[in-house]
Amino acid sequence: MRYLKSLWIFWTVGCCWAQSPNYLPTESSLSLRQTPAWYGAAKLGIFVHWGLYSVPGWATPTAHAGKTTDWRHFYKHNPYAEWYLNTLRIAGSPTQAHHAKTYGTDYDYYRFAETFSRENQMWQPDDWAALFKEAGAQYVVVTAKHHDGFVLYPSRIPNPFFDSGRVHATRDFVGELAQSVRKQRLYFGVYYSGGLDWTFYRSPVTNLWPDLFKSMPQSVAYTAYVDNHFYEIIHRYKPDVLWNDVNFPSNGDLLGIWAELYNHNPNAVVNNRWQRFDKLTGFDTPEYQVLDSITPRKWETCRGIGYSFGYNQNETETHLLSSDELIDMFVDIISKNGNLLLNVGPRANGTIPEPQAQRLRDLGAWLKVHGEAVYNSRPWVKSADGLADGTRLRFTQTDKTVYVFLLDTPKGKTVTIPNLRLTRGGAIRRLDGDPVRHRQTEKGIEVTFDGSFDPAATALAVTPKPEPAQ
Repeated sequence: MRYLKSLWIFWTVGCCWAQSPNYLPTESSLSLRQTPAWYGAAKLGIFVHWGLYSVPGWATPTAHAGKTTDWRHFYKHNPYAEWYLNTLRIAGSPTQAHHAKTYGTDYDYYRFAETFSRENQMWQPDDWAALFKEAGAQYVVVTAKHHDGFVLYPSRIPNPFFDSGRVHATRDFVGELAQSVRKQRLYFGVYYSGGLDWTFYRSPVTNLWPDLFKSMPQSVAYTAYVDNHFYEIIHRYKPDVLWNDVNFPSNGDLLGIWAELYNHNPNAVVNNRWQRFDKLTGFDTPEYQVLDSITPRKWETCRGIGYSFGYNQNETETHLLSSDELIDMFVDIISKNGNLLLNVGPRANGTIPEPQAQRLRDLGAWLKVHGEAVYNSRPWVKSADGLADGTRLRFTQTDKTVYVFLLDTPKGKTVTIPNLRLTRGGAIRRLDGDPVRHRQTEKGIEVTFDGSFDPAATALAVTPKPEPAQ
């Protein structure tokens, strides 16, 4: 492994000399870098969790971890299907019972690689990319390696404990998807689990503390393995987003990896889940959470349409966000300087379950009408307010316009948007083109709607920018 890493360093130095790099692997050099403007303007990304766990596609659909205080119960009944191997290793878990009944107690998880390779032969990455484009996404992030250690491309970095056929795909799923996504003029990102790898550490995580943190490999072999994977991913795919998860080996070549990424792709951005040098990263990553208020630092919430990231056959409509809930959440996020990285969990054969696909199409249809208020926008002086009848309001702005979103259907056709004052010559229009009438009152801007309200969210453009009432 040391020899492989030396090769990467030698190759990197040669390329850097040839390309006259802008960044050195130092804090002082990397601190000069700003988060690329495209990322803040994009608002919507698609996350893809696809791997061996997609074969069983099984988990207990319980509420997300953010709502629990009993972590032992959570891990035993983990709703994340991509954690199948870990939950399988916990004695008495529902996943263990399901696995024994379905496959047999002695059926090794990594045998799913044979099924995965057989079932996805007809996978068409262009179909995914077209759907993601239709959804209105501006970037796509795919899991190159999740916690189970299976690599979704034919890596040249050997795993010291497994034959490559068991933990490396023979087809370059990452590369094919990158090509399809970029043909749609979308940005492409790669997820990698740097902090967990169950091919190196096989005791199950049964509690948040200390199990999760004890299970993060820190050996020289693992550090070299991860470093080399990141260099390989950078040189193969030049990702626009490099999305690490659950920390990074303490002795890993973190600054070198970032410098290498930026010198090969000046538009690239990295998330904050590396444990070190958070101030040098581009955005924070709450999971299944929406921040309460506007924050100056860019953030991105990631979540599934249901309770799981990986495909879970047990999820039904009752476990999924409705299209209305999805759009409301999305607007809430962007009003507070956030992006949404919305996950899909394909089946092993590469098909995206129709309930998930329909949510994407519904979101895309809404964005075709209201994208003006979303893309390239930024938070206004406040993110939220409400009508007298309880209808929720959210706000965004561009250089000349403030946008007002009505997340609910008001009780009447005439509403007063409180605490706003039109500037001279100010005008209001609906983004869907239906007519509205307005007048200034002491309480705010009174708006009368002639048409019906959008059941998901109705948006108004106020130009020039109104002033908040003093």
